[in-house]
Amino acid sequence: MDLLAALEALRRPLDRELFPLAVGEAARDRRALRELAGQLDDYLLPRLRALDAPLLAVVGGSTGAGKSTLVNSLVGADVTEPGVLRPTTLVPTLVVSPADQSWFMGQNVLPGLSRATGTGPGALRVVTSDALGAGLALLDAPDIDSVVVANRELAAQLLAAADLWLFVTTAARYADEVPWSFLRSARERSTALALVLDRVPQEAVEPVSRDLTRLLAENGLDGTLLFTVPEAALPSEKARLPEESVRPISSWLAGLATDAAERSRVVRQTLSGALDSLATRVPALALAVERQQAAFDTLRSVVAGAYAGGMADFDAGMRDGSLLRGEVLARWQDFIGTGDLMRSLESRVGWLRDRIVGFFTGQMPEGQLRDALESGVGALIRGAADGSAERALEGWSAAPGGSGLLERLGPMESARLGRAAPDVGKRAEATVRGWQEFVLDLVREEGRERRTAARVASFGVNGAGLLLMLGVFASTGGLTGIEVGIAGGTSLLSQKLLEAVFGDQAVRTLTVRARDDLRDRVRLLLEEESYRFTAQLEAIEPPRGTANALRAAAERIQAHRAELPPTATGEQGTTAGGQGTTVGGQGTTAGGQGTTAGGQGATVSGQGATVSGEGATAGGEGATAGGEDAGDTS
Repeated sequence: MDLLAALEALRRPLDRELFPLAVGEAARDRRALRELAGQLDDYLLPRLRALDAPLLAVVGGSTGAGKSTLVNSLVGADVTEPGVLRPTTLVPTLVVSPADQSWFMGQNVLPGLSRATGTGPGALRVVTSDALGAGLALLDAPDIDSVVVANRELAAQLLAAADLWLFVTTAARYADEVPWSFLRSARERSTALALVLDRVPQEAVEPVSRDLTRLLAENGLDGTLLFTVPEAALPSEKARLPEESVRPISSWLAGLATDAAERSRVVRQTLSGALDSLATRVPALALAVERQQAAFDTLRSVVAGAYAGGMADFDAGMRDGSLLRGEVLARWQDFIGTGDLMRSLESRVGWLRDRIVGFFTGQMPEGQLRDALESGVGALIRGAADGSAERALEGWSAAPGGSGLLERLGPMESARLGRAAPDVGKRAEATVRGWQEFVLDLVREEGRERRTAARVASFGVNGAGLLLMLGVFASTGGLTGIEVGIAGGTSLLSQKLLEAVFGDQAVRTLTVRARDDLRDRVRLLLEEESYRFTAQLEAIEPPRGTANALRAAAERIQAHRAELPPTATGEQGTTAGGQGTTVGGQGTTAGGQGTTAGGQGATVSGQGATVSGEGATAGGEGATAGGEDAGDTS
């Protein structure tokens, strides 16, 4: 059916972590994701594929409520392990009819849990009992408030996978908040529910039942099927309850097992409620995914800004002449000196050109100047890379989700991110050498012009190329002439010599092209450096469009919602009156000595029990009955 396909489409985006960043209520969002994926895997998808499969009733409740003792008493055998030490239920036990064993031993229900022999969290022990009729299974779940986190999570998972909750509380702890948070969840999702009030002193049956009924009404669960189990003196913690104390519950369960129509109503009620809950749960999850995506975008923009700042630092280093104040200037001055340079420049350009020609043709090794230039530009690149990494790390530390991501990486990896990559020096050298070859190619290309060929030849390609390289760092693209603060007059000299070789306009064009090529190469290197940061994001970032995919799947589910047959409601004796509660059919016998309960909204229990509900009648030794004309105890 299309409804099943829509649910499968909803499940697919949930296969990965959608909330890796600590932004907003990330812990709550992760829990909601786990719960939704778990309910799809453990209940919605398996149940929709087999609507008529046996009904699963999960026995849940707080620590020490007596769940395991109740299950043993209901089936008349020691199938679970009660005891004094807490937690007692470490491995959930599933009690099934022999006729249903093959169904539950397969992966039809709770497919993520191993079967039969498992002894740790995440395992499911399956036992058979002739006391249970075919069509109904009981699962003894761990405590919902267990001190062991894995037990609490498993208990919540099992309850989410149930068709019916048999929720156990005690006279001493029925008002605790933890159980009520689960009960309200059952109400919100219209989960079929019955409540067992266990270990009730005989004198407290009436007042405790009345107060519990009041609390149920206040929490939107009025009419919930309520069984009361009187306190009994047991010879040991492992002893079972008297048969008459649990007969109302066992008779009710037996009725469910034999009534296919009633089982179907319970299944469809819980299934419908779970489907309806998706209309609010999935959009809320999609909104949380969008918050994560916004945080990823912010972290990515921090990195982009940091490395744009690094590029700006490199640009400033190219234009402020600082690069020509170090080794480059020393190698330059070794040849031409500085004392009379500026005074003689205009009158003795030819003489200077002869000196330069000698310099570049072997009288003085031009390799020293080229190496110095390469070293200076490489240092400038490394500084830009280091500064960018430091800014990016600081930005992440202050951005939403960034500090948590750095903690996740650990101090060593975070410290490495805050510096340029170890091989950035080698890559910077390769970048500069590649640029120098490009500049020489420019000179060769320009030297093909007849009018400049002789002048280029007089300097040599290497000599003219070095002059052009110096011009890149000693002027603003050849557009403004001398740069203020350039050491030793290097700017003006290189500018004049270049103009003597190529002409004014050609110098402007060549310098701009050389500078742009170098900037492009440095920008590429910094982008590669920034990938050290963005790779951390890509490794954990949810696929873009996940939020939209979730919303589209939820809309599709609602569009095909009518494919599920509706739950029968409003029939006298078939609904217990409260939202999310379903009981037996008209005139259902709940068991217990002389305790027959029927009528709309009836609530039943056993010997010494309290019965409430409009028009309810109850027999049984010591029973009190509430309702019209009967002294309402609710």
